Amino acid sequence: MAQISEAIRDGAEGFFKTQYGTISKMAVLLALVILSIYLFRNTTPQQESSGLGRATSACITVAAFLLGALCSGVAGYVGMWVSVRANVRVSSAARRSAREALQVIAVRAGGFSALVVVGMAVIGIAILYATFYVWLGVDSPGSMKVTDLPLLLVGYGFGASFVALFAQLGGGIYTKAADVGADLVGKVEQGIPEDDPRNPAVIADLVGDNVGDCAARGADLFESIAAEIISAMILGGTMAQHCKIEDPSGFILFPLVVHSFDLVVSSIGILSIRGTRDSNVKVPLEDPMTILQKGYSVTIILAVLTFFGSTRWLLYTEQAPSAWLNFSLCGLVGIITAYVFVWITKYYTDYKHEPVRTLALSSSTGHGTNIIAGVSLGLESTAIPVLVISVSIISAFWLGHTSGLVDETGSPTGGLFGTAVATMGMLSTAAYILTMDMFGPIADNAGGIVEMSQQPESVREITDVLDAVGNTTKATTKGFAIGSAALASFLLFSAYMDEVSSFAREPFKQVDIAIPEVFIGGLLGSMLIFLFSAWACAAVGRTAQEVVKEVRRQFIERPGIMDYKEKPDYGRCVAIVASSSLREMIKPGALAIVSPIVVGFLFRVLGHYTGHPLLGAKVVAALLMFATVSGILMALFLNTAGGAWDNAKKFIETGALGGKGSESHKAAITGDTVGDPFKDTVGPSLHVLIKMLATITLVMAPVFL
Repeated sequence: MAQISEAIRDGAEGFFKTQYGTISKMAVLLALVILSIYLFRNTTPQQESSGLGRATSACITVAAFLLGALCSGVAGYVGMWVSVRANVRVSSAARRSAREALQVIAVRAGGFSALVVVGMAVIGIAILYATFYVWLGVDSPGSMKVTDLPLLLVGYGFGASFVALFAQLGGGIYTKAADVGADLVGKVEQGIPEDDPRNPAVIADLVGDNVGDCAARGADLFESIAAEIISAMILGGTMAQHCKIEDPSGFILFPLVVHSFDLVVSSIGILSIRGTRDSNVKVPLEDPMTILQKGYSVTIILAVLTFFGSTRWLLYTEQAPSAWLNFSLCGLVGIITAYVFVWITKYYTDYKHEPVRTLALSSSTGHGTNIIAGVSLGLESTAIPVLVISVSIISAFWLGHTSGLVDETGSPTGGLFGTAVATMGMLSTAAYILTMDMFGPIADNAGGIVEMSQQPESVREITDVLDAVGNTTKATTKGFAIGSAALASFLLFSAYMDEVSSFAREPFKQVDIAIPEVFIGGLLGSMLIFLFSAWACAAVGRTAQEVVKEVRRQFIERPGIMDYKEKPDYGRCVAIVASSSLREMIKPGALAIVSPIVVGFLFRVLGHYTGHPLLGAKVVAALLMFATVSGILMALFLNTAGGAWDNAKKFIETGALGGKGSESHKAAITGDTVGDPFKDTVGPSLHVLIKMLATITLVMAPVFL
């Protein structure tokens, strides 16, 4: 067990070092581009009144970008560092007790990573905010107002998104190319079990779980929280300024307080899961998912209490004494939305429910019917989440709108901040959700170590149960991530319009898609999502082909592998996947970063010659809006279809419909192979993409005007 774990750890740490070395070089290059743009851009009235020059503004934005990138990298590293050390401990614990194995995964490993990731997001923004506050002498005569300070933090969100996108792309390509290659040759062609030590690609597959799921998801959720905090701070400051609130600091710092409480309530929820070292308990006394959901329920109850307390403490104002209660209800809307999203995703991806069982049944009639059923399930699964998001945004907006807060003209002004508070509510249990997400890849790794070290069947049964639950928890986390991404993108879109108004020195309140150029911008935004998805899927396919060829070569040239007389060359597959995934991640990543900048700049030039100075900004707004909508739907489809295919295979492996080795099982493996890049490469990358498009437009707004 220790030898196998060490091989996985060496592979994961080696890839992480190379991957983040590449990302670091690209980040420095992009920082220089941002610096040059900000040195030659126009300044806003707020910056002029506070004496903040172009050079200072440029340095602040670049420093925030680099700090965000660094913190995102650390968040990813922590996730990977813990997972490669927890896997062997879970394998060992499974020999004694199922409940102890669950506790090692959920409490000690996933919980530690999750708390560090959320803590990094909070402390990074807090340090940046405090530094700028002191350095710029905020609120002193002739200096910047505190309500304008959050706009200086947008670089932090962009840095976090930039690293998260490439971490998710590179890690996702790695993990799924290795998985697909190992399954196609090992399971389908050679008929050997999953994670069999005779499969040359098995170590690469297990390494991929750590770099693709743990490291990348840590960076993903980190940038979700960072983007949401910054956008909420911007909207809180803007609203406080319009309402002439005497002390606006509560509205600005509210998101940081909510996520600080998240650390506390999620810790209590995590610690409510207890284990046992009773060596006689070999079968789970309870369904692991039920145990995890009990911990989640504890976390949610405490989150509601702390959220109401935080709103009364920070959002109470004499101008509207009952506004805090409306905002508390906005937070409750967000918390309920998070819970509903987790339940919806579980319904569509857990084999205890009808959709996955129907999908498994379709495997009994062949490979084609399995694919058709999986695609239709994924398409259907977009409907209810979209309805939930729609109800959440409208409910939160109107609760904020009727809070009693009005601007200097007497118009209600709390609507957008209400949606910001709902997003905070949804992410107020983020640490526990990330704990559940880390459960999946660690359980998968533990199962691989148990299989490769040839442990008794009773131990493998325990890790199989944990692995199946891990697939569901990974899927529910992705559902949660796309729901929070949808709400956060709506906030960032509003923040973008506010920033364009500041730079253009004229109102920018709406986007008219009846203007041909603006409609084209929206069309380009939707196209971007599909083209990005295609390139990411193709990258997995090309890398998997290289793995398949290598595994086949080893089986032909080393016939003794099948009867354990020869040992496979695991290192060769690891090297192939690592080099190919680093090469393949550049093209889709570059498309995502360059597209909005090029589109905005070209239409800015066109607007200059046609007498429409805001045309570039309007076209980018349409691109952002359509890309967000298309990205949400595409990610929901890909995540759910992939998770359902995986668990349909797991359901058959429990002995249903002929069990392992049957024709149904082979058809289910085909579906799982198709779903692998959907759920673990493209879907999670789209979560990051739609938020990165929002943060890049915020940072690059001067280019469009």
